[in-house]
Amino acid sequence: MGQQPEVRHGLLGDTPTRTYGGKLALFNRFAEPEIRQVFASFEIQQGSRVLDAGCGVGLATAWLAEQVGPAGLVVGCDLSGPHLRIASDEAAGRHLAFVQTDIATPPFRAESFDLVWCANTINHLSDPAEAVRNLAMALRPTGRIALAQSGFLPDMFFAWDERLEREVTRAVRQYYRDKYGLSEQATTAMRGLVGLAQRAGLSNIETRTVVIERTQPLADSDRDYLHNAVFTGYWGERLRPYLRDDDWQEVQRLCTPGSPDYCLDRPDFHHIQTLTVVVGGRSDR
Repeated sequence: MGQQPEVRHGLLGDTPTRTYGGKLALFNRFAEPEIRQVFASFEIQQGSRVLDAGCGVGLATAWLAEQVGPAGLVVGCDLSGPHLRIASDEAAGRHLAFVQTDIATPPFRAESFDLVWCANTINHLSDPAEAVRNLAMALRPTGRIALAQSGFLPDMFFAWDERLEREVTRAVRQYYRDKYGLSEQATTAMRGLVGLAQRAGLSNIETRTVVIERTQPLADSDRDYLHNAVFTGYWGERLRPYLRDDDWQEVQRLCTPGSPDYCLDRPDFHHIQTLTVVVGGRSDR
């Protein structure tokens, strides 16, 4: 008998062997100052127990471990085996644990964690509200769950060319919908974190949006993320069918190293994107 195909999970077709660890690491290194700022705002107590739901390659998991100290514990869980292998290798000798699981049906005991952090993951699931309800069951009575999503507002790469920026954003969204067979309504719903938290029955819901802003001089982590994850990984050749030929050529002129107009070398380069965090507690507390 032939090998059975893997079961695909959620809206974006994740499987236990699917990996996009490189992109995850690039984003986390890029947004590290802002993510650490969000973690500091939680005022996590030493000795706390924290769950990183959809931990990817574990960079944020390790930063959470710094917050809880040696008396605490941080557990990272992810569906992808390749992600967890990278995370486990990086976490050697730290007070971290990693579990391969679908976060829609987390295997943790009730009242196990003081905080659940879930970033850029909940939009992958077929029933996000049910997943949040299940994750909230793992909270202690005074615990909190934090849902984070980047890019609620359109990213700004070409502030000097608003029309091109708008066309690239439109093309990215159309490609994304076509790739995963999603309607425009389905992708719009991904931004409704406050409503999601309400439907999941969370209480005392608060929201904050952190601005990730970069100008020259760019750090290596900024350049790596913007060029390798965005210009090459998310855009690249895949956007060509969705843009007019002259717009495609203009994007290549602005996004190709060595071009005299390579945007990451421009002294007036100015990038803005957002990270929105919605925090709530158990409804029975």
